[in-house]
Amino acid sequence: MLPERRTRHMLAAAALAVFGAAAALAPAGGAQPTAPAFRWPEGVRAAVSLSFDDARESQLTVGVPVFERYRTAVTFYLTGREIGDRGPEWRRAAEAGHELGNHTMVHPCTGNFGWARDRALEEYTLERMRAELVEANGAIERATGVRPTTFAYTCGQAFVGRGAGTASMVPLVSELFLAGRGWLGETSNDPSFVDLAQLLGYPMDDVEFADLKPVVDEAIAGGRWLVLAGHDIGEAPGPQVTRVSMLRDLLAYLGAPQRQVWVDTVARVAAHVAKR
Repeated sequence: MLPERRTRHMLAAAALAVFGAAAALAPAGGAQPTAPAFRWPEGVRAAVSLSFDDARESQLTVGVPVFERYRTAVTFYLTGREIGDRGPEWRRAAEAGHELGNHTMVHPCTGNFGWARDRALEEYTLERMRAELVEANGAIERATGVRPTTFAYTCGQAFVGRGAGTASMVPLVSELFLAGRGWLGETSNDPSFVDLAQLLGYPMDDVEFADLKPVVDEAIAGGRWLVLAGHDIGEAPGPQVTRVSMLRDLLAYLGAPQRQVWVDTVARVAAHVAKR
């Protein structure tokens, strides 16, 4: 055998040996190895957090009594300029166990929404966003006595600037907050993998429980963390209204002892995930 052929033959044999060893270690049927199950607190199979944006009045007048009845703590993401003179009411909500989070001062979004053109994220810089998030933390704390520890991206958008100058807000949110929640996510969060600065927020506005039940059941079966996101809370349907009928059915379902679901604020669940 010529030297170059001998070399090629030896390399091929070595590659086959490595491939064979890898194949022997792989699970049967080509399945990928699974990560160890995430350790929730004892007796818990999965977690669900309910969150509501924009400091809307119906969250206080309609939502809080519902949550009190079901002994459920939720997260309210407050927009600084929308608190108005309701600071004492938000303070009482916090004293009842609810979380008050940061949702910016003026709710900037893409300028493709006409109503946001005067506060378009395309015109923001990271420095301007940092200043606004710090200002919102201060405004919320002055009004309610609570300093936020988690954040919700306005319109679910995590960018500032445009084109080559576009920058991600995620590192900034990771620096300033324990967690950042998105909007219009398509699934629940895997607690053993999730980036807390980019939590998926699953929409719960304008649906009944039957529409949400599949994703709830999937989260429970998979030991996952479902973070639900809504806006107003009311009896009548609406594009940005979480229905009271849905909440009652959802909370009754989650509260059944056999389901072993931890229902709590974004901050409390995030703190447990961060420790693990």
